[in-house]
Amino acid sequence: MNRQFSLAGLLRLRQAEQKAAESGLATANSRSSSVRERRAEARAALADSSGAVGSLGDSATLLGIAAARAASQSMLAELDALAAVADSEAAAAKDEYTEARRRAVGLEKLEIRHDAAFLAAELRAEQGDLDEIASAAWHRKAGS
Repeated sequence: MNRQFSLAGLLRLRQAEQKAAESGLATANSRSSSVRERRAEARAALADSSGAVGSLGDSATLLGIAAARAASQSMLAELDALAAVADSEAAAAKDEYTEARRRAVGLEKLEIRHDAAFLAAELRAEQGDLDEIASAAWHRKAGS
């Protein structure tokens, strides 16, 4: 049996693919988290501004506040859309990582089996050598 695992090159490739997918997953999760934080901050800022109107009598001020709220609502809608895209990308990256991991694990298990079979073959050969030495010594001693 060959000491070298015949699929070692493919295993290294699969492990590199897994590392790349893991990096992509981390990036997608970070982006998703960042968008969610920005969305939460924008919602909090909008909620805080709702009580600021008070008794401002100037119609220009009220129009400005209404315009700011409309802009904030539009920004929240855009952040919601970005969050949906980021979550979708994170889910896709997770699926890609899971598939890459599955492919790598299969080869890793094959490598473990190969190493165990090689070790067993080595031990059998060594035991055979020891048995032959012991048998030869016994025959020499019996023949003397």
